[in-house]
Amino acid sequence: MSPAGCSHVSGFKVDNWKQNLRLIYQCFVWSGSVETRKRKVTLNSMHQSPVPVLFFSHSAIDLLYGGIYCFVCQDYIYDKEMEQIAKEEQRKAWKLQGRNISDYYQCIGEKYSMWEPTKRELELLRHNPKRRKITANCTIGLRGLINLGNTCFMNCIVQALTHTPLLRDFFLSDRHKCEMQSNSCLVCEMSQLFQEFYSGHRSPHIPFRLLHLVWTHARHLAGYEQQDAHEFLIAALDVLHRHCKGDDNGKKANNPNHCSCIIDQIFTGGLQSDVTCQVCHGVSTTIDPFWDISLDLPGSSTPFWPLSPGSDGSVVNGDSHPSGATTLTDCLRRFTRPEHLGSSAKIKCSGCHSYQESTKQLTMKRLPIVACFHLKRFEHSAKLRRKITTYVSFPLELDMTPFMASSKESRMNGQYQQPVDSLNNDNKYSLFAVVNHQGTLESGHYTTFIRQHKDQWFKCDDAIITKASIKDVLDSEGYLLFYHKQFLEYE
Repeated sequence: MSPAGCSHVSGFKVDNWKQNLRLIYQCFVWSGSVETRKRKVTLNSMHQSPVPVLFFSHSAIDLLYGGIYCFVCQDYIYDKEMEQIAKEEQRKAWKLQGRNISDYYQCIGEKYSMWEPTKRELELLRHNPKRRKITANCTIGLRGLINLGNTCFMNCIVQALTHTPLLRDFFLSDRHKCEMQSNSCLVCEMSQLFQEFYSGHRSPHIPFRLLHLVWTHARHLAGYEQQDAHEFLIAALDVLHRHCKGDDNGKKANNPNHCSCIIDQIFTGGLQSDVTCQVCHGVSTTIDPFWDISLDLPGSSTPFWPLSPGSDGSVVNGDSHPSGATTLTDCLRRFTRPEHLGSSAKIKCSGCHSYQESTKQLTMKRLPIVACFHLKRFEHSAKLRRKITTYVSFPLELDMTPFMASSKESRMNGQYQQPVDSLNNDNKYSLFAVVNHQGTLESGHYTTFIRQHKDQWFKCDDAIITKASIKDVLDSEGYLLFYHKQFLEYE
């Protein structure tokens, strides 16, 4: 079929075709009244095929969903005028049946009503014929941020969030429905921030309103002292999560275990904790939501074991690393290995009915769309305050299958055998942002590497944006690593 649509449908568009089509939809498809529904039942009982159809000209109408099929093109067709009539008659039928019109959009799979330009908008489009084309080398979305006084911790996270694909799509689609005063809503400010980033302006943006709202809603971050970028990320996600309650998907945000706001849709995963009694081997399982995974590093006061057997220079999880280098996979192996809790941390076993020693193991029950890994480079204890500078090699592509709860049985002593079926892409991720910290615990600076297009990386250093190579990204120290799922499940 040509881009112009089906040419054969013009044979139906004669005389009073619009009125005739409306009658077909009223009487045989949507059937708003009792009489038309009875007529439709009678007609359906006469059809032998599982999907009843009504024939006209070279076409037929599907009486279940209203789709139009052309026998010449041998395909379902789209005609703007016919589609408009079908939707108008469907809405009328729902009103006749006394049903909520908002349920209509849910029924047809449209959570939000389609945008139809108003006369004013059409006039603006006519007076502004220039259209911006998105090309492989397009820099739309790249914009520096002015440092307002030790606010690099905020700027680096804002760069990562504004280049999170699904979050960008949400805000640029104007889907937030605010139930707060807009001048106090962080989601409204983020929506405005996305508009600024993707407006095409190249001058650095001054995020003073964002900083004010952060100080208002996360008072522990208020002031001009240096702050932790990871702490800001969690605080920002928490405030955004709470302020999304007005959105259709955030109505249940009061219950953190049943929230489907945009923040939880993208960033929330499920962490499974299995505590096994060493006497009866009974297992107690809990699943908790998480927004990020904090990983211990070699060189910290916490013993780090084991290093992966691939640390001799082999390829582990798609990443070739030099001999002796610690990898992100090593850190994840350590995070998901069984841990003996010891005699000082006995738990009451429901099977033994007494306090027993046990082992605890963490695995991923459900993976988020965006996986954020926090490399614990800042060590704070009663005796020690320092930054851990251990180099950790991280890959461009990451397979989380070995760390899933479903893979637990195939893992022995913290090791994992790669399955034969390597075509399963459900748990595969691609790197799209890296936050780095340069300097010491007392004095430092945050920057971000972000992926603009495939294999096109840029370094964001407050107001300065420069092109970066993949080597620059992978050779960086790494503090926060942002990975996006390669394939999304349709829900």
